[in-house]
Amino acid sequence: MPRLPVAPLAAVGLVVAFAVAQGTGVRWLGGVVLLVVAAVCLRLAVPRAGWARALVVVGVGLVVFVASHVATDVVGPWLAVLTAAAVLGATAWGLVDRARPRVAARGVSGT
Repeated sequence: MPRLPVAPLAAVGLVVAFAVAQGTGVRWLGGVVLLVVAAVCLRLAVPRAGWARALVVVGVGLVVFVASHVATDVVGPWLAVLTAAAVLGATAWGLVDRARPRVAARGVSGT
């Protein structure tokens, strides 16, 4: 089974969390969805990229979450959330999902 990529999960999760909060009118319910998605993303990302990169992705998620609230007054809620999701997805792809180059074994010369 191919591994589930973190980037689309994080991006779609942010949009779904917003849609749940917006659709139900219960903001904390959207927050619960966001926390569950963040936990699943951490569970997937840590074994692949380590704690440092996984926590950077979570940190970016928090920053874009706040930025989307600030940007809502300027561009509207859906455009703000979709932009935040795109930034989060790109960050997760770059730090977690993108294939890293292989490192040569120690003591083995490349020549």
